[in-house]
Amino acid sequence: MFIEANKTGTTVVRGKAATSAAAGYVLRISLTAALAGFIFGFDTVVISGANLPIKELWHTSPWFHGFFIMSMALWGTVIGAMFGGIPTEKWGRRKVLIWIGILFSLSAIGTAFAPEPYTFSFFRFIGGLGIGVSSVAAPTYISEISTPANRGKLVALYQFNIVFGILVAFLSNYFLKGVGGANDWRWMLGALAVPSIIYSAMVVGVPESPRWLITKKNNTTLATSILSKLGIVDVEDEVATIVKSYQHETSSGHRSPNLLDRKYRMIMWLAFLVAFFNQWSGINFLLYYAPEILERAGLAAKESLFNSIAIGGTNLVFTFVGLRLIDKLGRKTLLTIGSLGYIISLSAVAWCFSAHANAGVLMAFLLLFIASHAIGQGAVIWVFISEIFPNNVRALGQSFGASVHWVFAALITLIIPVFLDAQNGIFKDNPWPIFAFFAFMMALQLVWVLTKVPETKGVSLEELEKQLVKP
Repeated sequence: MFIEANKTGTTVVRGKAATSAAAGYVLRISLTAALAGFIFGFDTVVISGANLPIKELWHTSPWFHGFFIMSMALWGTVIGAMFGGIPTEKWGRRKVLIWIGILFSLSAIGTAFAPEPYTFSFFRFIGGLGIGVSSVAAPTYISEISTPANRGKLVALYQFNIVFGILVAFLSNYFLKGVGGANDWRWMLGALAVPSIIYSAMVVGVPESPRWLITKKNNTTLATSILSKLGIVDVEDEVATIVKSYQHETSSGHRSPNLLDRKYRMIMWLAFLVAFFNQWSGINFLLYYAPEILERAGLAAKESLFNSIAIGGTNLVFTFVGLRLIDKLGRKTLLTIGSLGYIISLSAVAWCFSAHANAGVLMAFLLLFIASHAIGQGAVIWVFISEIFPNNVRALGQSFGASVHWVFAALITLIIPVFLDAQNGIFKDNPWPIFAFFAFMMALQLVWVLTKVPETKGVSLEELEKQLVKP
């Protein structure tokens, strides 16, 4: 048996079997919600296998292909992230997670059977909406059903599933190459329907967030039942704490949440900057333009798939390391470690390009960069944003942070070709200044982390609200 004291000092006896069962239940429903990240990662990369076949099939202009075929999902992601907090607050986390699965399924089937580019673009946009909303709803949901002791690693499961989905998509494209002849790209895109349908069926079985039930529906009866299943030691005390926190947030008379309120200024800056620096590390630049970067490094003669799998595998392994450490070392510590790794690896990559160093050495530093991202920003960003906002505005705050992330991802993806263009690019001969700039941005991130970022490890959501919300 476990003998624990609740917040009021009352002794609570809880059996080992009950505690173990509750932990298993929380892990299962957290993993189910986090599977949205797997589909997110799979969908992001699977389009790479359809790139050239679609060019040859539909013969669209370069502008049309770039905007409507390749980046349409990304713009859907931006829209989904911007507005995903509204339905997540209004209709609940569970219902939105179910609809995300439906959007993913429709996108996979629609793109696989698309007869022409406009239909294809429409269904890619639908999938992008699902990705954007999932980056709001899934981390929010997991943060609200977990405990301070395991919140970091459970929310980080979302990021782990993203990178796992990326790796599986690389492998899926490889094994489906040639299946169906010239239509193999349809099989690649259609493969996403399998995990999407499975996820849709599984997520129906998860309970609603008890914090949403209390703060938005005033349904303490159902919330009490769910909290008990989640293994909360003193359910009544937990409900009272959530209610008290919510009443404190709304005591000013403004029932409608407003992120522009002065008291949220500190939190808004934290969410903005963690998302801002995430993208100015250059991570999406490397993932989206890896083949071109490796070609300029002299690795074109090697198997491109091996290089992609090396990047994807490194990302997966070190994301798992970050997941294991985030509740032990803390968010701030991982961001610090990641920042140092960024600065070293990006500076070294810039030097390798400038000095025309050995391509193998360059590849090693690129993998160090991936590892630094995975163990730092990659593991922390969705956890950090999901836990710093109060219950009353968490989904809207998550939407804000995710929007900043995706807007800068889209901008970087669009402007980088201007610098890399083989004919007129500013750095067409040597891209070393791009990596030097990213290294400089990560030096700024390190200063920000050391001076402004609070540690949120092991602190309840309600206690974090007291610390971060300034009257």
